[in-house]
Amino acid sequence: MSSDQSLVLSLSCWDQPGIVSAVAGLLYAAGCNIVEAQQYSDPETGLFFMRVVFAHLGDAPSGKEPAGAIAELAGRLAMTYTLRPLSLPKRVMLLVSKFDHCLADLLNRWRIGEFPMDVVAVGSNHGQEHLASTDLKGLPFFHLPVSGDNKAQQEAKLVELIERTAPDLIVLARYMQILSDGFTARLAGRCINIHHSFLPGFKGAKPYHQAHLRGVKLIGATAHYVTSDLDEGPIIEQDVERISHQDTPADLVRKGREIERRVLARAVRLHLEDRVILNGNKTVVF
Repeated sequence: MSSDQSLVLSLSCWDQPGIVSAVAGLLYAAGCNIVEAQQYSDPETGLFFMRVVFAHLGDAPSGKEPAGAIAELAGRLAMTYTLRPLSLPKRVMLLVSKFDHCLADLLNRWRIGEFPMDVVAVGSNHGQEHLASTDLKGLPFFHLPVSGDNKAQQEAKLVELIERTAPDLIVLARYMQILSDGFTARLAGRCINIHHSFLPGFKGAKPYHQAHLRGVKLIGATAHYVTSDLDEGPIIEQDVERISHQDTPADLVRKGREIERRVLARAVRLHLEDRVILNGNKTVVF
């Protein structure tokens, strides 16, 4: 039994007795061994969440295939679930504007084998000359310039690109464009954004300069799923860092970019490993 043969099951349904027993029992009957399992019952919503990693035992008797048994259980319990090989890379599209520190970090992690993903497209509303610190060699790059007159048309082209490349996940790696409600509805649960954690305060240009003028003592970043509520989607990951009166606006920008890089990387990894399950306007993260 090896990790590259493991399957990961993530599920949610109304909480009731016997769910864990049912899942474990059907996997046992299919000759599988559970190697990792986490669960959570939400007392506020009455929902149950579970993530299970399992693998076939080489010497186990042939039983009922787990996929069919899981589908039957899902129908009986009105369960929402995903089931896939743990080692199967997810198809990822990366979108960026001028600030490419998050893009460069994600691509580096992918190239050194940290992230189980295939980069199917990199898109930007600016040309490659604005992404000087990012190595785009060998990657399919798409320039979709946005102006006040063509925003709807370019978003339609972006939709066409998504349909053509079929990404499992879209990452807004500092893509500084407001997306339409229809677009965000289409990407529910599979589009991650990153922004500084000052919001809803310090909106607009130069938020770190605004924060410096107010003498803030904490800066941070939030990674979340994109919804029609701008920057208010279900949160996946956050982090903060203390600063002092000695920090200049340039220090805040530098530290802010470092936080954005690591928070977005954590959020992307969690999604790629099927560790995030939507729970209304929140998430369960295993």
